[in-house]
Amino acid sequence: MSFFIEDALAQTAPVAGPANGLMSFLPLLIIFLVFYFLLIRPQMKRAKEHKALVSALDKDDEVITSGGLLGRITDLGADFVSVEISDGVKVRVQRQAVATVLPKGTIKAL
Repeated sequence: MSFFIEDALAQTAPVAGPANGLMSFLPLLIIFLVFYFLLIRPQMKRAKEHKALVSALDKDDEVITSGGLLGRITDLGADFVSVEISDGVKVRVQRQAVATVLPKGTIKAL
């Protein structure tokens, strides 16, 4: 049977020095840095800005929620806010659901 398959002989492994070991981790390190600067860092910045926006909410602020509702804050709670979306129509949403604070007078301009 040896005339169909050639015998495979093991070769001696090259001696790996400290520079060769560092070079094997270099692509992994570069990929991590690219992910950090393109994905992780901008997401952390956006989360910090949103946390500051939510903590600075005040009564009579005009907001847009993440669900797309446009209204004026009428009551603030620890976790929820009441948003008046029309005359006499109020909804309670979580504070984190507020996506954007609009300039005063935006609702009247619409």
